[in-house]
Amino acid sequence: MKQWARFDRYDFLIYLLNYPALIIANYIIFGATYFQHRSLFLGTTLIANGWGLIVFVTLTLWMKFMRFCYGAPDEFGQRLLYSMLGYVAVMMSVILGVFWVYDQLGYPYNPDKIPWVLMIGFVTNVTSAGCHESIFTYNQLRESTRREVVLKELNMQQQMDVLKQQVNPHFLFNSLNSLIALIGENPVQAETFAQELSSVYRYVLRANEQDLTDLHTELEFIRSYAHLLRTRHGAGFQLVSQIDPQFRRYQLPPLTLQLLVENAVKHNVVLNSQPLRVEIHTDELANLYVRNNLQPKKQRLPSSGVGLTNIVRKYHMLGQAQPSVRQEAGQFVVALPLIPV
Repeated sequence: MKQWARFDRYDFLIYLLNYPALIIANYIIFGATYFQHRSLFLGTTLIANGWGLIVFVTLTLWMKFMRFCYGAPDEFGQRLLYSMLGYVAVMMSVILGVFWVYDQLGYPYNPDKIPWVLMIGFVTNVTSAGCHESIFTYNQLRESTRREVVLKELNMQQQMDVLKQQVNPHFLFNSLNSLIALIGENPVQAETFAQELSSVYRYVLRANEQDLTDLHTELEFIRSYAHLLRTRHGAGFQLVSQIDPQFRRYQLPPLTLQLLVENAVKHNVVLNSQPLRVEIHTDELANLYVRNNLQPKKQRLPSSGVGLTNIVRKYHMLGQAQPSVRQEAGQFVVALPLIPV
């Protein structure tokens, strides 16, 4: 059997919904005698059921064929028109055929009742077509919604993957530049730096396997990352954190703090005589603040904006409130909404 011709439970439910029309039609045709004479009741009911089954199979297959030919949402009008034309043609032929059979078998019926029976057939057609079309449209909408959700999830995951791939080379490139510069200045510190870099990068690789991490884990990582910076810059880099313990299990995108600290080091002077101070703290509304004193480099480095852009886009794709970025009182401040578990 062709795929479009398969019957489902909704087809049989609609048949049962319309079944009383057979009994009502016979009652209109024969009047009270329909229920008073057993032979009349059994014979005409059997005939009506036989023809009704033929109508059910024929019209259901016709309706499914119309869906197959005109299944697109913008073809609703054509599908409904051709379905109704088929319904009316078959139903009128079958009703007239039933009267012919009754006449051949000698059942006493009133020809004046034919228009009423045709009216019942028309109402039954409208009911069947409406039910079939409603179910079909609902299933189309549900499938369309499901596909939209799946595609949205896939798109979000692909974008997250792209952002993660941007973070890794960006972080590694800057770290290797720092290591190269340090090798010429202090080989011993360069060796320590390389060891710490290896430890930090292991976290980066693990972080890329998840979309969120808890604040405690991110802070542990940023302390290791800060050690690398202090190895390079000495007392020129300072990191201070004040975190309310109740927020330590709240979440944020991995490597968010690293990107912000890296951004601060990249654009500001970091010297023993002019230390760069990065402060990380929370407020009572579960916001995480990362702030640093502004002391811009005289020769500004080219910026691709990858760091801050990635953070904002990650929050957007996760459906969370957006981070805010501002400058106030000689400080650069980024506010990150923490995500409760």
